[in-house]
Amino acid sequence: MEKKLRVGILGATGMVGQRFISLLEGHPWFEVVTVAASPRSAGKTYEEAVGDRWKMKKPMPEGVKKLIVHNVNEVEEVASTVDFVFSAVDMSKEEIRAIEDAYAKTETPVVSNNSAHRWTPDVPMVIPEVNPEHFEVIEAQKKRLGTTRGFVAVKPNCSIQSYAPVLTAWMDFEPTEVVATTYQAISGAGKTFKDWPEMVENIIPYIGGEEEKSEQEPLRIWGKVCDGKIEKASAPVITTQCIRVPVLDGHTAAVFVNFKKKPTKEQLIEKLVNYRGLPQELELPSAPKQFIQYLEEDNRPQVALDVDYENGMGISVGRLREDSLYDFKFIGLSHNTVRGAAGGAILCAETLAAQKYIQAK
Repeated sequence: MEKKLRVGILGATGMVGQRFISLLEGHPWFEVVTVAASPRSAGKTYEEAVGDRWKMKKPMPEGVKKLIVHNVNEVEEVASTVDFVFSAVDMSKEEIRAIEDAYAKTETPVVSNNSAHRWTPDVPMVIPEVNPEHFEVIEAQKKRLGTTRGFVAVKPNCSIQSYAPVLTAWMDFEPTEVVATTYQAISGAGKTFKDWPEMVENIIPYIGGEEEKSEQEPLRIWGKVCDGKIEKASAPVITTQCIRVPVLDGHTAAVFVNFKKKPTKEQLIEKLVNYRGLPQELELPSAPKQFIQYLEEDNRPQVALDVDYENGMGISVGRLREDSLYDFKFIGLSHNTVRGAAGGAILCAETLAAQKYIQAK
Protein backbone atom coordinates (compact mmCIF):
# COMPACT_ATOMS: atom_id res chain seq x y z
CA MET A 1 0.00 0.00 0.00
CA GLU A 2 1.53 3.28 -1.18
CA LYS A 3 -0.06 5.48 1.45
CA LYS A 4 -1.69 4.48 4.75
CA LEU A 5 -5.47 4.61 4.89
CA ARG A 6 -6.94 7.00 7.48
CA VAL A 7 -8.96 5.10 10.06
CA GLY A 8 -11.62 6.22 12.54
CA ILE A 9 -12.74 4.16 15.52
CA LEU A 10 -16.35 4.50 16.66
CA GLY A 11 -16.75 3.58 20.31
CA ALA A 12 -13.04 4.10 20.83
CA THR A 13 -13.09 4.34 24.64
CA GLY A 14 -14.66 0.89 25.31
CA MET A 15 -12.76 -2.38 25.65
CA VAL A 16 -13.05 -3.40 21.98
CA GLY A 17 -12.25 0.17 20.88
CA GLN A 18 -9.14 0.03 23.05
CA ARG A 19 -8.20 -3.31 21.49
CA PHE A 20 -8.52 -1.75 18.01
CA ILE A 21 -6.20 1.07 19.05
CA SER A 22 -3.69 -1.33 20.59
CA LEU A 23 -3.63 -3.66 17.56
CA LEU A 24 -3.42 -0.82 15.02
CA GLU A 25 -0.32 0.73 16.59
CA GLY A 26 2.36 0.61 13.90
CA HIS A 27 0.03 -1.05 11.34
CA PRO A 28 1.66 -0.97 7.88
CA TRP A 29 -1.58 -0.10 6.00
CA PHE A 30 -3.82 1.75 8.46
CA GLU A 31 -3.35 4.81 10.68
CA VAL A 32 -5.78 5.83 13.43
CA VAL A 33 -6.46 9.53 12.86
CA THR A 34 -9.90 9.92 14.47
CA VAL A 35 -11.51 8.54 17.62
CA ALA A 36 -15.21 8.94 18.38
CA ALA A 37 -17.31 8.03 21.40
CA SER A 38 -20.38 9.12 23.33
CA PRO A 39 -21.17 12.83 23.81
CA ARG A 40 -19.86 12.68 27.40
CA SER A 41 -16.35 11.88 26.08
CA ALA A 42 -16.46 14.35 23.18
CA GLY A 43 -14.07 17.30 23.41
CA LYS A 44 -11.65 15.53 25.76
CA THR A 45 -8.33 14.08 24.69
CA TYR A 46 -8.44 10.31 24.24
CA GLU A 47 -6.18 9.93 27.28
CA GLU A 48 -8.56 12.04 29.40
CA ALA A 49 -11.68 10.29 28.12
CA VAL A 50 -10.34 6.81 28.94
CA GLY A 51 -8.80 7.89 32.25
CA ASP A 52 -8.07 4.90 34.47
CA ARG A 53 -10.21 2.58 32.31
CA TRP A 54 -7.40 1.50 29.91
CA LYS A 55 -7.75 -2.30 29.94
CA MET A 56 -5.01 -3.47 27.58
CA LYS A 57 -1.75 -5.04 28.80
CA LYS A 58 0.29 -2.78 26.51
CA PRO A 59 0.39 0.94 27.39
CA MET A 60 -1.83 3.35 25.48
CA PRO A 61 -0.05 4.25 22.21
CA GLU A 62 1.48 7.73 22.29
CA GLY A 63 -0.01 8.56 18.89
CA VAL A 64 -3.61 8.49 20.14
CA LYS A 65 -3.27 10.06 23.60
CA LYS A 66 -3.75 13.64 22.41
CA LEU A 67 -6.39 12.97 19.75
CA ILE A 68 -9.55 14.93 20.57
CA VAL A 69 -12.53 12.60 20.92
CA HIS A 70 -15.36 13.36 18.47
CA ASN A 71 -19.04 12.89 19.21
CA VAL A 72 -19.86 9.65 17.40
CA ASN A 73 -23.31 11.06 16.50
CA GLU A 74 -21.75 13.86 14.43
CA VAL A 75 -21.52 11.55 11.47
CA GLU A 76 -20.61 13.98 8.68
CA GLU A 77 -17.85 15.59 10.73
CA VAL A 78 -16.22 12.27 11.70
CA ALA A 79 -16.60 10.81 8.21
CA SER A 80 -14.92 13.81 6.60
CA THR A 81 -11.63 12.98 8.37
CA VAL A 82 -11.24 9.29 7.44
CA ASP A 83 -11.15 6.76 4.61
CA PHE A 84 -13.09 4.14 6.62
CA VAL A 85 -14.17 3.37 10.18
CA PHE A 86 -14.19 0.45 12.61
CA SER A 87 -17.38 0.33 14.66
CA ALA A 88 -17.42 -0.81 18.30
CA VAL A 89 -20.20 1.43 19.59
CA ASP A 90 -22.22 0.51 22.67
CA MET A 91 -25.85 1.25 21.76
CA SER A 92 -29.11 -0.60 21.16
CA LYS A 93 -29.22 -2.74 18.01
CA GLU A 94 -31.61 -0.30 16.33
CA GLU A 95 -29.30 2.62 17.10
CA ILE A 96 -26.25 0.69 15.88
CA ARG A 97 -27.92 -0.22 12.58
CA ALA A 98 -28.97 3.40 12.08
CA ILE A 99 -25.57 4.92 12.84
CA GLU A 100 -23.59 2.37 10.80
CA ASP A 101 -25.89 2.95 7.82
CA ALA A 102 -25.52 6.72 8.31
CA TYR A 103 -21.72 6.43 8.11
CA ALA A 104 -21.96 4.19 5.05
CA LYS A 105 -24.20 6.76 3.35
CA THR A 106 -21.43 9.37 3.71
CA GLU A 107 -19.43 7.04 1.40
CA THR A 108 -17.41 5.76 4.36
CA PRO A 109 -16.98 1.98 4.57
CA VAL A 110 -17.84 0.58 8.02
CA VAL A 111 -16.18 -2.59 9.34
CA SER A 112 -18.19 -3.49 12.41
CA ASN A 113 -17.53 -5.54 15.51
CA ASN A 114 -21.20 -5.27 16.49
CA SER A 115 -23.94 -7.86 16.05
CA ALA A 116 -26.68 -5.48 14.87
CA HIS A 117 -26.15 -6.02 11.11
CA ARG A 118 -25.15 -9.70 11.20
CA TRP A 119 -28.49 -10.83 9.78
CA THR A 120 -29.06 -7.96 7.34
CA PRO A 121 -29.35 -10.01 4.10
CA ASP A 122 -26.93 -7.89 2.02
CA VAL A 123 -24.35 -7.25 4.78
CA PRO A 124 -21.42 -9.70 4.60
CA MET A 125 -20.48 -11.41 7.89
CA VAL A 126 -17.00 -12.76 7.29
CA ILE A 127 -14.16 -14.77 8.77
CA PRO A 128 -11.63 -13.97 6.02
CA GLU A 129 -10.14 -17.49 5.95
CA VAL A 130 -13.60 -19.02 5.66
CA ASN A 131 -15.98 -16.99 3.48
CA PRO A 132 -14.32 -13.93 1.85
CA GLU A 133 -16.50 -14.50 -1.22
CA HIS A 134 -19.43 -13.11 0.80
CA PHE A 135 -17.96 -9.64 0.30
CA GLU A 136 -19.56 -9.87 -3.17
CA VAL A 137 -22.92 -8.83 -1.65
CA ILE A 138 -21.47 -5.37 -0.98
CA GLU A 139 -22.43 -4.38 -4.54
CA ALA A 140 -26.10 -5.17 -3.84
CA GLN A 141 -25.90 -3.33 -0.50
CA LYS A 142 -24.49 -0.22 -2.19
CA LYS A 143 -27.50 -0.16 -4.53
CA ARG A 144 -29.85 -0.32 -1.54
CA LEU A 145 -27.96 2.44 0.30
CA GLY A 146 -27.49 4.56 -2.81
CA THR A 147 -23.70 4.68 -2.38
CA THR A 148 -20.69 4.22 -4.63
CA ARG A 149 -18.10 3.30 -1.99
CA GLY A 150 -19.93 3.26 1.37
CA PHE A 151 -21.07 -0.04 2.89
CA VAL A 152 -21.20 -2.05 6.12
CA ALA A 153 -19.33 -5.33 6.66
CA VAL A 154 -19.29 -7.27 9.94
CA LYS A 155 -17.33 -9.99 11.65
CA PRO A 156 -19.18 -12.83 13.42
CA ASN A 157 -19.56 -13.57 17.11
CA CYS A 158 -16.45 -14.27 19.18
CA SER A 159 -17.84 -17.56 20.53
CA ILE A 160 -17.84 -19.38 17.18
CA GLN A 161 -14.20 -18.70 16.28
CA SER A 162 -12.92 -21.64 18.33
CA TYR A 163 -14.94 -24.23 16.37
CA ALA A 164 -16.43 -22.84 13.12
CA PRO A 165 -13.03 -22.60 11.33
CA VAL A 166 -12.24 -26.15 12.51
CA LEU A 167 -15.48 -27.50 11.04
CA THR A 168 -14.82 -25.52 7.85
CA ALA A 169 -11.52 -27.38 7.46
CA TRP A 170 -13.51 -30.62 7.69
CA MET A 171 -16.29 -29.77 5.21
CA ASP A 172 -15.11 -32.46 2.77
CA PHE A 173 -16.36 -35.01 5.33
CA GLU A 174 -19.77 -33.28 5.57
CA PRO A 175 -20.43 -32.61 9.28
CA THR A 176 -24.10 -33.34 10.05
CA GLU A 177 -24.50 -32.73 13.80
CA VAL A 178 -22.49 -30.57 16.19
CA VAL A 179 -22.78 -30.20 19.96
CA ALA A 180 -20.63 -27.39 21.39
CA THR A 181 -20.21 -26.01 24.90
CA THR A 182 -18.22 -22.78 25.06
CA TYR A 183 -16.36 -21.57 28.13
CA GLN A 184 -16.14 -17.83 27.58
CA ALA A 185 -13.78 -15.24 29.03
CA ILE A 186 -15.01 -12.21 30.93
CA SER A 187 -13.44 -9.77 28.46
CA GLY A 188 -16.19 -10.95 26.09
CA ALA A 189 -18.52 -8.93 28.30
CA GLY A 190 -16.12 -5.97 28.22
CA LYS A 191 -15.00 -6.70 31.78
CA THR A 192 -11.89 -7.32 33.83
CA PHE A 193 -11.80 -8.99 37.25
CA LYS A 194 -11.53 -5.53 38.79
CA ASP A 195 -14.86 -4.60 37.18
CA TRP A 196 -16.52 -7.93 37.89
CA PRO A 197 -15.40 -9.36 41.24
CA GLU A 198 -18.42 -11.73 41.23
CA MET A 199 -16.65 -13.75 38.51
CA VAL A 200 -13.66 -14.62 40.69
CA GLU A 201 -13.82 -18.37 41.48
CA ASN A 202 -17.22 -18.53 39.79
CA ILE A 203 -18.94 -19.61 36.59
CA ILE A 204 -22.26 -18.30 35.27
CA PRO A 205 -24.16 -20.76 33.04
CA TYR A 206 -25.86 -18.08 30.96
CA ILE A 207 -24.75 -15.42 28.47
CA GLY A 208 -27.70 -13.56 26.98
CA GLY A 209 -28.29 -14.27 23.28
CA GLU A 210 -25.05 -16.18 22.93
CA GLU A 211 -26.44 -19.66 22.30
CA GLU A 212 -28.64 -18.52 19.43
CA LYS A 213 -25.65 -16.72 17.85
CA SER A 214 -23.41 -19.75 18.37
CA GLU A 215 -25.91 -22.07 16.69
CA GLN A 216 -26.99 -19.85 13.79
CA GLU A 217 -24.03 -17.67 12.78
CA PRO A 218 -21.87 -20.56 11.50
CA LEU A 219 -24.71 -21.45 9.10
CA ARG A 220 -24.67 -17.92 7.68
CA ILE A 221 -20.89 -18.08 7.26
CA TRP A 222 -21.24 -21.37 5.36
CA GLY A 223 -24.10 -19.97 3.27
CA LYS A 224 -24.09 -18.87 -0.35
CA VAL A 225 -24.45 -15.52 -2.09
CA CYS A 226 -27.69 -15.62 -4.07
CA ASP A 227 -29.41 -12.67 -5.81
CA GLY A 228 -27.53 -10.07 -3.77
CA LYS A 229 -28.07 -11.61 -0.36
CA ILE A 230 -26.65 -14.35 1.85
CA GLU A 231 -28.69 -17.53 2.09
CA LYS A 232 -27.63 -19.54 5.13
CA ALA A 233 -26.63 -23.20 4.95
CA SER A 234 -29.05 -25.85 6.23
CA ALA A 235 -26.43 -28.16 7.75
CA PRO A 236 -24.88 -29.14 10.05
CA VAL A 237 -27.41 -28.92 12.87
CA ILE A 238 -25.69 -27.17 15.80
CA THR A 239 -26.72 -27.06 19.46
CA THR A 240 -24.73 -25.13 22.07
CA GLN A 241 -24.43 -24.09 25.67
CA CYS A 242 -22.44 -20.96 26.57
CA ILE A 243 -20.87 -20.52 29.99
CA ARG A 244 -19.01 -17.54 31.45
CA VAL A 245 -15.83 -18.68 33.24
CA PRO A 246 -13.20 -16.87 35.38
CA VAL A 247 -10.69 -16.30 32.58
CA LEU A 248 -9.70 -12.84 31.31
CA ASP A 249 -9.11 -13.65 27.60
CA GLY A 250 -9.80 -16.79 25.59
CA HIS A 251 -12.92 -18.71 24.60
CA THR A 252 -12.62 -22.50 24.83
CA ALA A 253 -15.06 -24.90 23.15
CA ALA A 254 -15.73 -28.58 23.86
CA VAL A 255 -17.22 -29.95 20.64
CA PHE A 256 -18.78 -33.25 19.49
CA VAL A 257 -19.37 -33.86 15.78
CA ASN A 258 -20.92 -36.47 13.49
CA PHE A 259 -19.95 -36.77 9.82
CA LYS A 260 -21.73 -38.11 6.75
CA LYS A 261 -18.40 -39.36 5.36
CA LYS A 262 -16.44 -40.99 8.18
CA PRO A 263 -12.85 -39.67 8.40
CA THR A 264 -9.89 -40.98 10.35
CA LYS A 265 -8.25 -38.94 13.10
CA GLU A 266 -5.16 -38.59 10.90
CA GLN A 267 -7.23 -37.19 8.03
CA LEU A 268 -8.87 -34.65 10.34
CA ILE A 269 -5.54 -33.44 11.73
CA GLU A 270 -4.07 -33.18 8.23
CA LYS A 271 -7.02 -31.00 7.13
CA LEU A 272 -6.53 -28.71 10.14
CA VAL A 273 -2.82 -28.06 9.83
CA ASN A 274 -2.95 -27.62 6.06
CA TYR A 275 -5.96 -25.31 6.07
CA ARG A 276 -5.19 -21.96 4.44
CA GLY A 277 -7.43 -19.14 3.35
CA LEU A 278 -7.24 -15.97 1.30
CA PRO A 279 -5.42 -13.98 4.06
CA GLN A 280 -2.58 -16.51 4.03
CA GLU A 281 -2.39 -16.48 0.22
CA LEU A 282 -2.31 -12.66 0.17
CA GLU A 283 0.07 -12.53 3.18
CA LEU A 284 -2.07 -9.85 4.81
CA PRO A 285 -0.41 -7.97 7.70
CA SER A 286 -2.60 -9.46 10.46
CA ALA A 287 -2.98 -12.93 8.97
CA PRO A 288 -1.60 -15.83 11.02
CA LYS A 289 0.94 -17.81 9.03
CA GLN A 290 -0.49 -21.05 10.49
CA PHE A 291 -4.21 -20.45 10.95
CA ILE A 292 -4.98 -23.63 12.95
CA GLN A 293 -2.48 -25.54 15.06
CA TYR A 294 -3.02 -29.05 16.43
CA LEU A 295 -1.52 -29.83 19.83
CA GLU A 296 -0.77 -33.48 20.66
CA GLU A 297 -0.49 -33.10 24.46
CA ASP A 298 -3.45 -34.38 26.49
CA ASN A 299 -3.68 -31.14 28.48
CA ARG A 300 -3.74 -28.68 25.55
CA PRO A 301 -4.92 -26.23 24.38
CA GLN A 302 -4.77 -24.16 27.55
CA VAL A 303 -5.69 -20.50 27.86
CA ALA A 304 -2.50 -19.74 29.82
CA LEU A 305 -0.25 -21.34 27.18
CA ASP A 306 -2.07 -20.97 23.89
CA VAL A 307 -4.43 -17.97 23.80
CA ASP A 308 -1.80 -15.71 22.19
CA TYR A 309 -0.89 -18.22 19.45
CA GLU A 310 -0.07 -16.27 16.25
CA ASN A 311 -0.49 -12.98 18.16
CA GLY A 312 -3.99 -14.06 19.13
CA MET A 313 -5.08 -14.56 15.51
CA GLY A 314 -4.64 -18.34 15.32
CA ILE A 315 -6.93 -21.18 16.48
CA SER A 316 -5.59 -23.96 18.73
CA VAL A 317 -7.09 -27.47 18.68
CA GLY A 318 -6.38 -30.51 20.82
CA ARG A 319 -7.82 -33.67 22.36
CA LEU A 320 -9.24 -34.90 19.06
CA ARG A 321 -10.51 -38.41 19.63
CA GLU A 322 -13.27 -40.82 18.73
CA ASP A 323 -16.39 -40.73 20.88
CA SER A 324 -18.90 -43.35 22.05
CA LEU A 325 -21.97 -41.35 20.89
CA TYR A 326 -20.52 -39.07 18.19
CA ASP A 327 -17.86 -39.72 15.59
CA PHE A 328 -15.28 -37.37 17.12
CA LYS A 329 -14.81 -34.78 19.84
CA PHE A 330 -12.21 -32.03 20.29
CA ILE A 331 -11.27 -28.90 22.23
CA GLY A 332 -10.82 -25.57 20.44
CA LEU A 333 -9.44 -22.27 21.73
CA SER A 334 -9.44 -18.75 20.28
CA HIS A 335 -8.61 -15.28 21.59
CA ASN A 336 -11.99 -13.61 21.93
CA THR A 337 -10.96 -9.94 21.75
CA VAL A 338 -8.25 -10.41 19.11
CA ARG A 339 -9.39 -13.04 16.57
CA GLY A 340 -12.93 -12.88 17.93
CA ALA A 341 -13.32 -9.10 17.92
CA ALA A 342 -10.94 -6.30 16.92
CA GLY A 343 -8.29 -8.46 15.24
CA GLY A 344 -10.88 -10.29 13.16
CA ALA A 345 -12.35 -6.97 12.05
CA ILE A 346 -8.89 -5.63 11.15
CA LEU A 347 -8.24 -8.75 9.05
CA CYS A 348 -11.60 -8.16 7.32
CA ALA A 349 -10.53 -4.57 6.57
CA GLU A 350 -7.18 -5.77 5.21
CA THR A 351 -9.01 -8.24 2.94
CA LEU A 352 -11.39 -5.49 1.78
CA ALA A 353 -8.46 -3.14 1.12
CA ALA A 354 -6.57 -5.82 -0.81
CA GLN A 355 -9.68 -6.34 -2.95
CA LYS A 356 -10.15 -2.55 -3.46
CA TYR A 357 -13.48 -2.34 -1.63
CA ILE A 358 -11.76 0.09 0.75
CA GLN A 359 -9.59 2.79 -0.86
CA ALA A 360 -8.44 6.30 -0.03
CA LYS A 361 -11.17 8.90 -0.50
